[in-house]
Amino acid sequence: MHKTIGILAHVDAGKTTFSEQLLYHTKTIRQRGRVDHQDSFLDSHSIEKNRGITIFADQGIFSYNDSTYYIIDTPGHVDFSPEMERAIQVMDYAIILISAVDGVEGHTETVWQLLRKHQVPTFFFVNKTDYEGTDSASVLEEIRANLSGDVCNLTTLFDEELIEFIAERDEELLDKYMDTGFEQELWLNKMKTMIKENKIFACASGSALKDIGVFEFLDKLDVLTETSYNSLKNFEAKVYKIRHDESGNRVTFLKLLSGKLKVRDEVKYGQKTEKITQIRVYSGNKFQTVDQATAGELVAVTGLTTASIGDGIGDNQEKVTFDMVPTLKSKVLFDSSIHVKEVLRSFKLLDTEDPSLRVYWDEHFQEIHVHVMGVIQLEVLEQIVQERFHFQVSFGEPRILYKETINAPVRGYGHFEPLKHYAEVHLLIEPTTRNRGVSFDNVCHANDLSIGNQNLVKHHLLERHHHGLLTGSALTDVKITLLTGRGHNEHTHGGDFREATYRALRQGLEKAENVLLEPFYDYKIKVDMDLIGRVLSDIQQAHGTFESPENTGDKVIIKGRVPVATFMNYSTTFASFTHGKGTLSLLFGGYDRCHNTEEVINSIGYNKDADPEYTSTSIFCAKGTGYKVPWYEAEQAMHCL
Repeated sequence: MHKTIGILAHVDAGKTTFSEQLLYHTKTIRQRGRVDHQDSFLDSHSIEKNRGITIFADQGIFSYNDSTYYIIDTPGHVDFSPEMERAIQVMDYAIILISAVDGVEGHTETVWQLLRKHQVPTFFFVNKTDYEGTDSASVLEEIRANLSGDVCNLTTLFDEELIEFIAERDEELLDKYMDTGFEQELWLNKMKTMIKENKIFACASGSALKDIGVFEFLDKLDVLTETSYNSLKNFEAKVYKIRHDESGNRVTFLKLLSGKLKVRDEVKYGQKTEKITQIRVYSGNKFQTVDQATAGELVAVTGLTTASIGDGIGDNQEKVTFDMVPTLKSKVLFDSSIHVKEVLRSFKLLDTEDPSLRVYWDEHFQEIHVHVMGVIQLEVLEQIVQERFHFQVSFGEPRILYKETINAPVRGYGHFEPLKHYAEVHLLIEPTTRNRGVSFDNVCHANDLSIGNQNLVKHHLLERHHHGLLTGSALTDVKITLLTGRGHNEHTHGGDFREATYRALRQGLEKAENVLLEPFYDYKIKVDMDLIGRVLSDIQQAHGTFESPENTGDKVIIKGRVPVATFMNYSTTFASFTHGKGTLSLLFGGYDRCHNTEEVINSIGYNKDADPEYTSTSIFCAKGTGYKVPWYEAEQAMHCL
């Protein structure tokens, strides 16, 4: 049986040390490494060793009883949470480590919410119980209060407390218990099912560093988990990681969902079919090559040249979307002696490994920009570039990533007809609900515009993020419908419909009420009762909103939404006035109306009439000469009205 287990936690909760113990007890490694000694098996990258934190989601393999376990040690720092989320999508089960010293922290709640989104059955391990003054029972209560009331104590399997806990959640089992008493196999199977269906979550405790309770936990985990992958079905897989090896080969990491995969098999993803040239099984930074892999396994392959993280492979063609989205962007700074193409090539390579970077080349300003979660990520990127590509970069001050939308439907018209060129496009642009991105519809008749040209319009609308008029930020939350258009059998050439489409989009935006959007956090704050006034005042000053506070014992819980721009550095202030006793959870909550639109527009200083990539002006032709028609006169000049 193949089982993929993820280890997740807030930074410094002991994930890597815990993983080392599992590998040691199953004789995968001969000695246990430690993060602070820079000799751990899974944090093998030099940057991870130097910083003492996990940055990359690396995996180890061990066998226990009749199962093969793939264990993924994930980053705990919020700046690397996209890497963590990409690993979550292939986990069969997850283990959340919680420090008995610190309890449930802000990032723990983020981890929990992601696991719930992906419906990953979850275990808890309360770590560091060897520290003086810690109490695992109180941490268990804290988990129940903050995360889920369905967390059971796994310290003793099927003691009276656990039997009662399960019976409360299954009336049929309770009735059987009252009639015939306790049957261990029946209760064990029921517990396994309830864990797999996310109805209950089991919790144990111990100390990874002192090796207390870890092996006992593994034993119970083995009994209470099961998978049922079918290797006889058609081949399906999911891409969860991209790397490049020392030779520069692109290595695509797959979770096999069904079927088998052999070297030289041809597999389909998107519109491509490519041949697998090698299959690797990685444990730490070392790998072995194999000829075949089967359902349930994690493997890495060579031969897939453009597959990206989240792609479905084979019969699985679903694309996974991710919640952990960067809200900051930063300019890449580098010495003029390094050719810009070399820098861009290197960052594009990093972009395939971490698609959340969204590396962007600004042709007009000749600048490279990256999207990031925070300043620690920028520091690490500097080290990665130096180590892998042997040149130095730095980064500009991170800025908020704004977006734009419209408030009401508009029609946009674009015409492109310099001499011996011809294309015309009519669009309907409508606002949609928040955080839906850009969607496309088509009601154009083939008699008006050929199917091939209709597809060109669709391609050009979806090929990139389009600039809004207020700040030049990405247009979002709109549905764009192709109404009609016109081409010419002789004069329409490649690129004509791109010109007409962009002009139609821009002409529509010129007539629209444009809206600036900014990223928001969904926050959850837990503090002592006497601090509620301070916290609510801070939230209001940050232009946030809050729900009615909830009392829980001598604490109060406050939930709401607040702009990232005003709250991104609040954790330091919060830790100071709560003396580290409060908890602050910040989860990206999508985009909404900007709280200081005019201020942002003025600070960015975007000139919509001087954007080299966009114009709302159409071009018509008369007497063999092209002439320009401004957006406010273009509609009347169109040919197919």
